Amino acid sequence: VQLQASGGGLVQAGGSLRLSCAASGSIRSVGAMGWYRQAPGKQRESVAGISSGGRSTYVESVKGRFTVSRDNAKNTMHLQMNSLRPEDTAVYYCSADVTSIGFSTRAYWGQGTELTVSS
Repeated sequence: VQLQASGGGLVQAGGSLRLSCAASGSIRSVGAMGWYRQAPGKQRESVAGISSGGRSTYVESVKGRFTVSRDNAKNTMHLQMNSLRPEDTAVYYCSADVTSIGFSTRAYWGQGTELTVSS
């Protein structure tokens, strides 16, 4: 099982960007998924999460600006980020609880995609 995050880049403050995360491999089912970020010199923090049923949660600092979504048929998750701020600059990671074909369940992490928001 692999998770691939993509979509990062350089954007001006106030701009928008969409991150994607795709799970692939010997997957039976994908449970909760989430986006995390780690800014330079800071600890990794949870940004947004979404259950298999579509229930979403957000860290306070992104509420109203970020929207997490998923496509269960494609085992993908997206993070639409609007009104970006310089403080959103970080490496963004996706994570998912995946049950494999062999019925083992564990959390997997993507490799990270970097977002830089210029002021």
